[in-house]
Amino acid sequence: MQATNDQVSVFLAHLSDERGLTLNTVHNYSRDLNNFSDFLQNDLQNDLQNDLQNGLKVEEIQWARVSSHHVRGFVSARHRQGISGKSLQRALSAIRTFYHFLIRENQARVNPAIDIATPKTPKKLPSTLDTDQVAQLLNSSTTEWHSVRDHAIMELFYSSGLRLSELVGTDLTSIDLEDSTIRVLGKGRKERIVPVGTAANTAVQRWLSIRSKLPKKKSTIQDDSALFLSENGRRLGQRSVQNRVKAWALARGLPGNLHPHMLRHSFASHILESSRDLRAVQELLGHADISTTQIYTHLDFQHLADVYDKAHPRAQKKRDGEL
Repeated sequence: MQATNDQVSVFLAHLSDERGLTLNTVHNYSRDLNNFSDFLQNDLQNDLQNDLQNGLKVEEIQWARVSSHHVRGFVSARHRQGISGKSLQRALSAIRTFYHFLIRENQARVNPAIDIATPKTPKKLPSTLDTDQVAQLLNSSTTEWHSVRDHAIMELFYSSGLRLSELVGTDLTSIDLEDSTIRVLGKGRKERIVPVGTAANTAVQRWLSIRSKLPKKKSTIQDDSALFLSENGRRLGQRSVQNRVKAWALARGLPGNLHPHMLRHSFASHILESSRDLRAVQELLGHADISTTQIYTHLDFQHLADVYDKAHPRAQKKRDGEL
């Protein structure tokens, strides 16, 4: 029973057209529902022997006949296969959302995924740079076309806490350098306006002054609206930005695998550390749920704990030779 039947197809169209979810998110919903329906193909065999004997095909099994027993069995089976708790939570969310839609359309009476728990997995704190490392990364005085562009990109990531998709989707008209703000389209096509810091503002102005001077001979600007361009004149893609940020980190001698989202994490952590205003950080990041933002309070506490361990007389470890 593949998740390509009419009910699922209409649901996926609802996610895209009515709720405005991204193509990647809709693809994840489709994949999770496919996994669930693959499981049901076997699990419902025993429950529906009579229907099958009467000529009803497995593909025609109604979603309304699925119970919480089947959902629990699906979660348990996937867990035994080594699927992480985070992935199981996402799959459960897809099933719940699908059934909310079916109930709204009067195609189901109950939601079998309600109150189904998934195995807990330890929360992994996002990696961040400290302020000295950020300064090390962003210290640049070059005038070379690629470097001026990359510097503006990284300054914007750290200045405004942008997601990678938000940055590459930014147009020239999205940024107001006089007002020091940038308008971005976040998850669920939700628009928000965030501040642009002085350093980022200056870096973007430098970039705009040479943006049209493409380094490749005979290249012309293919996308007049895009803020950031490739050397071929097209809108810069996500993979290119990831590779350039990583290359800059390596050239600056920074440890680890630096990615754009780490600059967003660093932005959030440093703002929260200074302001203690969780709601403000939530707005700046464009989080729909404040619980998503609360991960940065753990980072902040971790920093305070490190300071405590280093500074408090009773917390310091005894040095070699001390009694």
